[in-house]
Amino acid sequence: MSATTKPFLPGAAVRSIRPSIAIAACAALLLAPSAAAETTVADGFASAFFVSWSYDAGGTRSIEWIGSGIIWLLLLLSVGNIGLIGNLFLVHQRRAIAPEGVVSEVRRLMSQGKFREAIELTAREGSFFSRVLHAGLGEASLGLSAIVRRVEETSDELTLRMLRRVEHLNVLGQVSPMIGLFGTVYGMILAFRSIVASGGNADPVLLAAGIGTALITTFWGLVVAIPALSAYALIRNRIDELTGEATLQAEDLLNMLRARAAAKSGGES
Repeated sequence: MSATTKPFLPGAAVRSIRPSIAIAACAALLLAPSAAAETTVADGFASAFFVSWSYDAGGTRSIEWIGSGIIWLLLLLSVGNIGLIGNLFLVHQRRAIAPEGVVSEVRRLMSQGKFREAIELTAREGSFFSRVLHAGLGEASLGLSAIVRRVEETSDELTLRMLRRVEHLNVLGQVSPMIGLFGTVYGMILAFRSIVASGGNADPVLLAAGIGTALITTFWGLVVAIPALSAYALIRNRIDELTGEATLQAEDLLNMLRARAAAKSGGES
């Protein structure tokens, strides 16, 4: 054996591994409570925000069904609210109310005197602009005043029909805080009941259950109401703006009939 080569000693290898094992074990012991705490916090968050709990004198926890029902109802309203807002934003766009391609094509046809083709095009196309213009063109034989009156009536009717759908957001925004307030009152009743049942020395855990129900139902009521009322104002203003522009575009095109009638009467004179 060479003088520089050291013999393999199993005991020395084991002694060198022992500190590493000890360090790993200590790390596992230190991290385990942290992971458990994180799981507990996550479970507590979910329990607090999505379920209402009640506690008996022995500390046993059970679902408080009325408070939980209010929370779940508000959650359903929140989901429906999001879907309704998305649908209304998609439906009430400029391309749906006054498509630029349709406006340009109708303008081209009417400038060339092809009023019959313009009437057929607006009859096929179902946008707000086309329906308003088609209603006006249908009154062409009755004179310009009849055309303008018909355009304004049709515009008002279609606008009100759009606003009725948007009104659902207003109803959600008004009713959901009332549902949340009902949960608030109910939660406070539970809290005061626990005080009375304990003779004035209520367990803080029992008090917290009722107060938690009160606060969480208020929270979810506001979660529904704030987006609903904000979207209601935005979409309503958007409808007023776009329908007003579309009506003006229709009236501008109908002025071609006035110019054509004036030119015709001037030529005859």
